[in-house]
Amino acid sequence: MSDSNAHECLDAKHERNREQRIEGIKRWVEYIESEPPETWGPQQNAVVNDQLDAAQSVQTSVAHQQHVTDVAAEILEASDESDDDSE
Repeated sequence: MSDSNAHECLDAKHERNREQRIEGIKRWVEYIESEPPETWGPQQNAVVNDQLDAAQSVQTSVAHQQHVTDVAAEILEASDESDDDSE
């Protein structure tokens, strides 16, 4: 296999991964639109907490950990605002 073929295989893999992520996001949006926040909220919190635990367990940099924490806070804030708007 030439380097060109390896690069094309890697690009194809990245594209498949990207498409799978987008499909996962679409399924999540459909789910949260069909279920009350009381159902999906704790599930989302569990995912965020697991991501934080995973980031801490791989000994990432303090800057990266702070970034993950900031993103999680933004998600929770957006979720809270969405809950307020729906009431």
